[in-house]
Amino acid sequence: MTRTEYPWLLPSSMADPELPGDRGGRARRTVRDWAVDLTAFLCAAGLGMAALSTIDADPTTDDVFVLVDSLVGAAACCALWVRRRWPVGLAVALTVLSLVEPVAAGAWLVSLFSVAVHRPFRPVALIGAAALVTVPVQPYLRPDPTTSFLASTVVGALLVLLVLSWGMVVRSRRQLVVTLRERAVRAETEAALRAEQAQRLAREAIAREMHDVLAHRLTLLSVHAGALEFRPDAPPAEVARAAGVIRDSAHEALQDLRQIIGVLRGPGDSDGGGDRPQPTLATLDALVAESRLAGMRVTLDNRIADPAAAPAAAGRTVYRIAQESLTNARKHAPGAEVTLTVDGGPGRGITVEIRNPAPVEPFERVPGSGQGLIGLTERATLAGGRLDHGPEPDGGFGVWAWLPWSP
Repeated sequence: MTRTEYPWLLPSSMADPELPGDRGGRARRTVRDWAVDLTAFLCAAGLGMAALSTIDADPTTDDVFVLVDSLVGAAACCALWVRRRWPVGLAVALTVLSLVEPVAAGAWLVSLFSVAVHRPFRPVALIGAAALVTVPVQPYLRPDPTTSFLASTVVGALLVLLVLSWGMVVRSRRQLVVTLRERAVRAETEAALRAEQAQRLAREAIAREMHDVLAHRLTLLSVHAGALEFRPDAPPAEVARAAGVIRDSAHEALQDLRQIIGVLRGPGDSDGGGDRPQPTLATLDALVAESRLAGMRVTLDNRIADPAAAPAAAGRTVYRIAQESLTNARKHAPGAEVTLTVDGGPGRGITVEIRNPAPVEPFERVPGSGQGLIGLTERATLAGGRLDHGPEPDGGFGVWAWLPWSP
């Protein structure tokens, strides 16, 4: 949560929640609280002294009553220092005391204000009703010789209503500020979560793209390098062909890596590697030719009349599915013939089937994590399609995918 720059200017209930509190867990008074409490004490003391001077000016009042009024008024004013801890109890006590003690009127009004600020409407309404009932009692028991009973009652009722209304307005404003602060904190948290999720999705997309792009090239390097390692006596022409495929695959891998890095840098920082054309359904023939050049036996059955008319996103997804499937077949079933079938059209979608039988010759197992097939499934789902894969009854492996093609 963002900390307040000047918490000492706010009430303790609205200041920074990280500020230390007392042993009871209550927030300590801020500088503003001390200033408000001192002002309330002085105002209550001033009203009490004004009432005491009026009582003292009455010649019929005994000095003992003046002394008692002074002590009671001072005690009522001092009791205001606990108004934040026990606002309701203090208001009830001062309401009862004000029935017979006009000197405590100032402290009584301050206690009513505290209840309206710190407590909800129901206790405020009950205490306010009790206060209005007691307003005419005090001038009746101890009338002011300079003011009529009606005037004292009306002024007292107006003061009670004014103090309670003021306190409720202050409470409403504080609640509004707290609500806005909570909304701001929640908005910041949600924005941080959205940014984190966007970063995670971007990282996953980059990782998936790098896997799809580089795995095919690196597998070619591994296969031909392994052939050179295990067949040092191969004919020079075959060695030269394998070395050429390794060189071309390494060059293409570097180009693909430069393309991804160019995308990460941004449009303005790309060095030209990111301007390479994206694969589409029309470039599927080139992928198959590249695999055949690497020594694979691939049969392509493309039943789409105009591959260039296919949607770019769907064509790119088909290319990546075929690329990953050929890479897996090269790693896990070397020498087996792979059948690649593509069919579909506008309104029917694009169907892709890649099958390979079980390998018949022993080969060195290449470790795999299965993340490529997981990435293909996510890619097909994001494109609005679906993808299934799994072993076949004859021991081979198959990949089936469908992608939408809007007319």
